[in-house]
Amino acid sequence: MRHVIIVDVEDHPGVLNRIASLFRKRAYNIESLAVGHSHRPGISRMTIVVAADHNEALQVVKQLDKLIEVVSITDVTEQRHVSREMALAKVAAPEMKRTEILQLANVYRAQVVDVSPGSIILEVTGDEDKIDSFVEIIRPYGILELTRTGEVAMVRGRAMPTPHVLVEEGPAA
Repeated sequence: MRHVIIVDVEDHPGVLNRIASLFRKRAYNIESLAVGHSHRPGISRMTIVVAADHNEALQVVKQLDKLIEVVSITDVTEQRHVSREMALAKVAAPEMKRTEILQLANVYRAQVVDVSPGSIILEVTGDEDKIDSFVEIIRPYGILELTRTGEVAMVRGRAMPTPHVLVEEGPAA
């Protein structure tokens, strides 16, 4: 099962390495990791997507809680949340195919961010399924480069409580 975990951390050198090491030590693959400044000065927000069962995710959250730089942790997997990803795709675009590519971009609400004689860079934002679908639909035209941000997420409704750690206990095993 995919778990989406939001971690607010103090913005200090080495924090990302310590957090990634926790996942590495337990042999959990991080499917996506997005980090950026939050609305609070000196606090960065990480959105980590990991393939783990409930108990494994709970253990990761408990281990993250032990890091001094961690301000709050929330596994939002089972909460109502909004998640998005952004992708940039450089697509081969000879003049005779540009109109076709631009029509497809329009269907996905992708933005043209650069045009050169042989290619177009498109920016698309959405959930993982939308990004995957977009990539597959443009693949036949020739993807020259592709980069994805990884998922970012936010709980719907009221703000997440901070600064304490939110850990939901699962059923006893």
